[in-house]
Amino acid sequence: MKTLLGRKIGMTQIFTEEGDVVPVTVIEAGPETVTQVKTMENDGYEAVQIGFEDQKAHRVTKPMAGHFEKAGVSAKKVLAEFRPEEGESYEVGQVITVADFEEGARLDITGTSKGKGTQGNIKRHGHHRGPMGHGSKHKRLQGALAGASYPGRVFKGNKQPGRMGRETITIQNVKLVKVIEDRNLLLVKGAVPGGKGSLLRIQYAVKGQK
Repeated sequence: MKTLLGRKIGMTQIFTEEGDVVPVTVIEAGPETVTQVKTMENDGYEAVQIGFEDQKAHRVTKPMAGHFEKAGVSAKKVLAEFRPEEGESYEVGQVITVADFEEGARLDITGTSKGKGTQGNIKRHGHHRGPMGHGSKHKRLQGALAGASYPGRVFKGNKQPGRMGRETITIQNVKLVKVIEDRNLLLVKGAVPGGKGSLLRIQYAVKGQK
């Protein structure tokens, strides 16, 4: 499954030939360089390691600097791996760009959702609020967590206030509306996880691919 790493730029809208408005997310993806090709003999599994975004050499550790020097590529900020499809072959130093993706294809996009800090039950789990009349003490508080004599304890998994957001989320079967090769841009239909500038992992959809 060919994989690209990219940064979310933001959202806009485009018009189709029929005049319909399509909301799209603009992603700056690649170009990426193959930094290592892992094999069953040397590593115990087959994978392709790619590097995204150049990094200043003095900002990487000595082991990583040696890793990039051995591959003959510049230092990279982000490294990721993907399993190549059967019959596909890659070489160290090979560049992967948005040109490898076809318009109209379905993608799986993985990102980190926006963090919202500590939130209550209403915002975090969609619970209903309590009575809003004068004297009510449960306007936005959670209800009873356990009975008195039975069960006399709070069951595991009970939905309570806590940290919300900043989770790894994958959006499946996102339509690739347009590819702008000269600017390394992908325009995908709808919204994707994360805020502007967040890192995204893009690959062909595992399910629902036509």
